[in-house]
Amino acid sequence: MNLNIIEHMSKKNIGFSGLVLLVGLLSFSSVKANAADKIPTDDKNFPSLLTSSADAPQLKHQSDSLYDLIALNLYGLERDVFFTAYKGYQILLNKGAIKKKNILTVCDYSQSSNNKRLYIIDVKEGRLLYNTFVSHGKNSGGEYATSFSNLQSSNKSSLGFMVTAETYRGKAGYSLRFNGMEAGINSNVRNRDIVLHGSNFVNTRVMQERGTIGNSLGCPAVPLAQHKQIIDAIKGGSCFFVNHPDSWYTRTSAIINAKFDLAPEINNAVLAQQLPEKTGGSTGNGVTEIGTLK
Repeated sequence: MNLNIIEHMSKKNIGFSGLVLLVGLLSFSSVKANAADKIPTDDKNFPSLLTSSADAPQLKHQSDSLYDLIALNLYGLERDVFFTAYKGYQILLNKGAIKKKNILTVCDYSQSSNNKRLYIIDVKEGRLLYNTFVSHGKNSGGEYATSFSNLQSSNKSSLGFMVTAETYRGKAGYSLRFNGMEAGINSNVRNRDIVLHGSNFVNTRVMQERGTIGNSLGCPAVPLAQHKQIIDAIKGGSCFFVNHPDSWYTRTSAIINAKFDLAPEINNAVLAQQLPEKTGGSTGNGVTEIGTLK
């Protein structure tokens, strides 16, 4: 990781709630310099911001605010991809499907597998926790994933919104199961044993030797050196979104095509509870640079 970027990010360790509160009143540069409010860390005080009627520009404002706060563009995540992930996260939160409400993970298969395309975000604190390599299925493509499946023995990755479940120890060691949230798209991930696990073939050394990181049998495998920390960060009911601009998926997904409204009274209730700003540690904005071990 470029140390200048880490140093730059350490200066923006501010609360997302304060940014939302000032949207429309101040420019983003002013917000980043002065906002210090925190959204409560108690999950009971972290409700969904959605109801269920029509599209809400407010959701886009919130998504853009968080995107700019974390400066996700510096890490290669496109703004529209994050908006899709944040929208689906809010929908699942509204349905009560998410238990670990502060974590949103984006696995962006629109990017080359040589990129660090896995993003683990703390949406309460406005922090990028992990950014690293992640594999796709061997039958999904080479450097780029282009084909996806919900079928047994396809050895392809599945797209869409999932929720993390329990951990276990299997052939790949410490691993994390998923529950698919989209019927016909990823509803078979549990039966297919599509899990998050560590791999010795997902790192910079392999990429440099082979031209790309290793593929899996459909699992999102991450660098072995940090897989335990990653699993522990997202296990137990957090939102996990696998993105790709696949035309069939974008037409079919009920979550992507959902319409809704924000509930401002809920938003204000959350923002009314303020916590002091946290002090950044030696890792700047809290981003863990991984996947580069030899």
